[in-house]
Amino acid sequence: MCGIVGYVGPQQAAPILMEGLSRLEYRGYDSAGLAVFDGGRVRLLRAPGKLAALAAKLADKPLAGQSGIGHTRWATHGPPSEENAHPHKSGRIVVVHNGILENHAQLRKKLEKKGRRFRSQTDTEVFAHLIDEELDNRPLDEAVRRALAQVKGTYALVVLCVSQPGVLVAARNASPLVVGLGEDQNLVASDIPAILGHTREFVFLDDEELALITSKKVVIRTLAGKRVRRTPRRVNWTPLMAEKGGHKHFMHKEIHEQPRALADTLSGRILADSGEVHLDTDGLTAAVLRRLHRVVIVACGTSWHAGLVGKFLIESLARVPVEVDLASEFRYRDPILSEHDLVLAISQSGETADTLAAVQEAHRGGAQVLSICNVLESSIPRAADYTLYTHAGPEIGVASTKAFTTQIGALILLAIRLGQVRKTLRPREARRHLEALAAVPELLEQILRQESRIKQIAKEFASARDLLYIARGINYPIALEGALKLKEISYIHAEGYPAGEMKHGPIALIDEHVPVVAVATHNSTYDKTLANLAEVRARDGKVIAISSPRDRRIRAYSDHIIPVPRTLESIEPLITVLPLQLLAYHVADFNGTDVDQPRNLAKSVTVE
Repeated sequence: MCGIVGYVGPQQAAPILMEGLSRLEYRGYDSAGLAVFDGGRVRLLRAPGKLAALAAKLADKPLAGQSGIGHTRWATHGPPSEENAHPHKSGRIVVVHNGILENHAQLRKKLEKKGRRFRSQTDTEVFAHLIDEELDNRPLDEAVRRALAQVKGTYALVVLCVSQPGVLVAARNASPLVVGLGEDQNLVASDIPAILGHTREFVFLDDEELALITSKKVVIRTLAGKRVRRTPRRVNWTPLMAEKGGHKHFMHKEIHEQPRALADTLSGRILADSGEVHLDTDGLTAAVLRRLHRVVIVACGTSWHAGLVGKFLIESLARVPVEVDLASEFRYRDPILSEHDLVLAISQSGETADTLAAVQEAHRGGAQVLSICNVLESSIPRAADYTLYTHAGPEIGVASTKAFTTQIGALILLAIRLGQVRKTLRPREARRHLEALAAVPELLEQILRQESRIKQIAKEFASARDLLYIARGINYPIALEGALKLKEISYIHAEGYPAGEMKHGPIALIDEHVPVVAVATHNSTYDKTLANLAEVRARDGKVIAISSPRDRRIRAYSDHIIPVPRTLESIEPLITVLPLQLLAYHVADFNGTDVDQPRNLAKSVTVE
């Protein structure tokens, strides 16, 4: 949630800050602001609403200066308003902040007793007052360090000081922050795409670290004052990868990028000559995999649905018991863990607060942790023992698409590798799965060529107020994911169910006004799913079926059919999810909702 950008260097800061904030709009926000050194003083400009409102103010009152900070805020303490928007200023200190300050109420009372006056309802303003209290004649980084010793909570913090121009101080604790290294200029941001147009070299701050940033240098220390030397990492994403490229929405672009994203995730990991899987995860050896007694998958939202698919894959191909937990529940249920367990943490951003907490809980229980993640050097991979990166590239749309398919691709690779080293998957069968997996990018291209058909179906059902999604077996999580996509971006109520549960409640909802979307490919549960569709038809329900090509039987049970190419049952989720993503996208677009930034949602959920 929220977005941070900071700049110090020879260029005008305001355009760079606004560009960076625009690249962070996908994170969700309801107000925005800038602070820029202008003529020996710091000028603030803030506005509630979207970034366009701030841009209009900036056009009327330009800010000239070569260093500054910017922020997009998601309201937590206090409603969206100009007073509550960041940056916040107290005395000589100006602050932007992502996260939650847990003891803000106590600190606020203490500061008010000292005569400090607060102008906002936010917890962030406490930071500004605390740092100003500690400043005296100290360097800015020392004042920030002393102030942070008094706080409890999560933060990504960037600070500037009126009396120390050309200096930014950044600090983080459980909220992402990256420093971009340029020539005679340096930048800081809450996510890579914000500053990717100015550098490819990044330093990723760890928890309880603080960075002193000028145009010439970046010095990192722990909050205890110990110097940290960290090798910069080069990020090979291009700025164009974060642009729409002619698509109406980022989500539409990212749906169409899935063949490439999956191919990139598989690249170098399928050894065609030997029929082996190479997981480029240092330390996750065959010996480690053989010792496993159990896998526990923790994730949230769409990543949890990928985890449910992973359970089917790992249990069927590797014969290892798998539990799948919502990370937000796992951290509170006192889970039973041991050194023989592998906790698999799945997160697109690598910053999901509940999943990060679940990783920490796993380590307390003695388990090892493998993360599947899309963002290099984010918090969860750094907290994990091993990481399997997906290579989806930047995903800007809040509703995840290509991150989901690459997560499933990574899970299939992991399941096959586990089956190989544990001798539960014969070489011929492993090779058959790998060949089927390698063929998926071309199959996805075939489905994308059906978009006009899917768009017409979406138009017919765009006025529906409730939809039911059903499937069986390994496609059941895809029904959940299809329903989630629809409600996320169109605000239409949708629920996913295992088709076998129809008679245990959901069938009461079925009538001519409740369409049913069914994944009914010709696999091991096909006949059972047809029987469930017969029940829907008997109650006048409209059916949209995701089916296998040239399936004549399903015609009697469906009003609309979207055929998808045949593949192995274990690979099917990669194929069946794509038409559901397109269906959700076009329903939302017909209804005129904000597809990329749906209300009340943020891309990276970094607070509880």
